[in-house]
Amino acid sequence: MHIEELMLKNYRNYGQLEASFENKVNVILGENAQGKTNVMESIFVLAMAKSHRTSNDKELIRWDEDYAKIEGRITKTHGSVPLQLVVSKKGKRAKYNHIEQKKLSQYVGNMNVVMFAPEDLNLVKGSPQVRRRFIDMEIGQVSPVYLHDISQYQKILQQRNHYLKQLQIKKQTDLTMLDILTDQFIQMAAKIIFKRYEFIQLLEQWAFPIHEGISRGLETLKIQYKPSAEVSEDQDLSKMIEVYENKFHKVKTREIERGTTLFGPHRDDLEFIVNGRDVQTFGSQGQQRTTALSVKLAEIELINKEIGEYPILLLDDVLSELDDYRQSHLLNTIQGKVQTFVTTTSVDGIDHRTLKEAATYHVQSGVMTKIQ
Repeated sequence: MHIEELMLKNYRNYGQLEASFENKVNVILGENAQGKTNVMESIFVLAMAKSHRTSNDKELIRWDEDYAKIEGRITKTHGSVPLQLVVSKKGKRAKYNHIEQKKLSQYVGNMNVVMFAPEDLNLVKGSPQVRRRFIDMEIGQVSPVYLHDISQYQKILQQRNHYLKQLQIKKQTDLTMLDILTDQFIQMAAKIIFKRYEFIQLLEQWAFPIHEGISRGLETLKIQYKPSAEVSEDQDLSKMIEVYENKFHKVKTREIERGTTLFGPHRDDLEFIVNGRDVQTFGSQGQQRTTALSVKLAEIELINKEIGEYPILLLDDVLSELDDYRQSHLLNTIQGKVQTFVTTTSVDGIDHRTLKEAATYHVQSGVMTKIQ
């Protein structure tokens, strides 16, 4: 899979942009704050219908404009297809192959991307929220059903928390309504966790040999899901539901006192174990970076296995964060099989054939020109 053309209108600092890209490595050069990352972000938004940098869609719209439009043409095994996403103050509208998609969950997954930016190095050492977001976005790319389930879960969680707050301050007293919301919550929570366990197992299968390769055979990586309730990967869906039912029965009074939902996928976490030790707590910065890189490269292989196409790889200012050895490993892995976008202020000092053969663009003040 690769993106041939990208058109932007009123997107961030771009009034208008039309660019065509090659199915290999595309390097976007430029000083900071000129618009390199905005191009990268626009490709990500076209695929995922949301930004990796902000949850406020209005920030994507150029100053003093009413909307932003991203259009692209992607080529897959079966042919070439146009995509369009319009972001306005009223919301988002998405088209795939000229047909408007009623739900964004039906749109996401038509174009697959893997983003690796400096903040992704926080995947290991950052907050549980970073890791939950990572899981949800990656599963969502290969499973539209999961995206729908997560959306429903968030709505029910919001309703349940609101009702618990009402019970806490004695504005409500009817516990039957809480039981109904709890039952709905448990059904969705179990489905989500079941899918997450499945995904983590697949991710670990791909990440283990990659990590072993980068560490020259000195380290082994395990990825573990850390649920907030006593569910486990060897349980089926009905057993998970039973565990949750018992858990919520026990904590009902405590939840009303606290006015919030104490357990569920929104409180779960991931743990990365290298040579038997938690990398977040005990790993060196080098081990944390190797783990993050292994997981990102594993994503590429996992998506290819699931959908039969390699995703587009976006490396946003990340090469400068990696040492020569990890840089080389990354570039060797992608060479010749993944369309890749690299943003950097300079390629000086990066001696690799992949970058020497790359298509190169220069960005200045929201204008991008091809230079090679």
